[in-house]
Amino acid sequence: MDLETTFDRVLTRYDELRAMLSSGDTDASAFAKMSKELADLSPVVEAVQTLRKAKAEMLEAAALREDPEADAEMKALAEEEYYGLKERIPELERQVQIMLLPKDEADERNAILEVRAGTGGEEAALFAAELFRMYERYAALRGWRFEPLDVSETGIGGFKEASAMITGRNVFERLKFESGVHRVQRVPVTEGGGRIHTSAATVAVLPEAEEVDIHLDEKDLRFDVYRSQGSGGQSVNTTDSAVRVTHIPTGIAVACQQEKSQHKNKATALKLLRARLYEAEREAKDAERAASRKSQVGSGDRSERIRTYNFPQGRVTDHRINLTLYKIEKVMEGEGLEDFVEALLATDQAQRLAEME
Repeated sequence: MDLETTFDRVLTRYDELRAMLSSGDTDASAFAKMSKELADLSPVVEAVQTLRKAKAEMLEAAALREDPEADAEMKALAEEEYYGLKERIPELERQVQIMLLPKDEADERNAILEVRAGTGGEEAALFAAELFRMYERYAALRGWRFEPLDVSETGIGGFKEASAMITGRNVFERLKFESGVHRVQRVPVTEGGGRIHTSAATVAVLPEAEEVDIHLDEKDLRFDVYRSQGSGGQSVNTTDSAVRVTHIPTGIAVACQQEKSQHKNKATALKLLRARLYEAEREAKDAERAASRKSQVGSGDRSERIRTYNFPQGRVTDHRINLTLYKIEKVMEGEGLEDFVEALLATDQAQRLAEME
């Protein structure tokens, strides 16, 4: 299907939605759904109209510069306008094509962030804690809410694992490419000989799943309660408030001990479980789609090494897009992370555009 046909379909659907919404014949649920679709289409329609207007003006300018009855000054103005529009139109077309790319329905969702220490012992746990704080700072810069769900600390400030709910506009869209293995190269504080060590932490970003997305049957769940443990294994609570829930059909298990209330920990554990099950479904579908795709930004596999943070050289490298930035402090403060997020989103767009051609 050529672009003009696609544009016509978009404009037709836009007019249909406006007519149906103004008729007053739709129920509340359908009205809400159509209103959202109309809101999503509005910027696309505006972009299509801008593009078509520019093309029409270019044709008019072309005709005027060839008009034998036009004076020299008019022809010169038409010539200037023609080449200006000819240069502008490809960018307008690209903008519309990007808007028409298939949307990941999870992009607009909130996200659950999980960070786990990998190889490297205590140094890996310290790095995991730094990554967790990096995302917390990035969330603050974007005006998102960052709510820790469960944090398992070590004795000297590291995190064995930590999770958080990040709430805001298009959280999953901007963070989904952060999933994978993050590697750090530096001299650990525990290293007396000054040798550089390599450690790692694993990051997973999961779209928030609602009850309508994943129905949990009580008979498929096993709940275990136990006493919360602090760093070094010491008991935090004197009551059995920590909760572990296992989804028996898949074997997926999650635990939460952040709150003193068993009820709150259970609710958080169920939220985490829904997100894991929802992501497992998405991964299965993505695997099918990926088989037919020519390229993609990384595999999305959590075992894939995606980024290296080299502290002695002050550089951070994303291996999927071969981007290296020499501003590790700004990246760890959250501000510099935006450069990687934007570059990854742009690469994904470019790859998907290429597949449409």
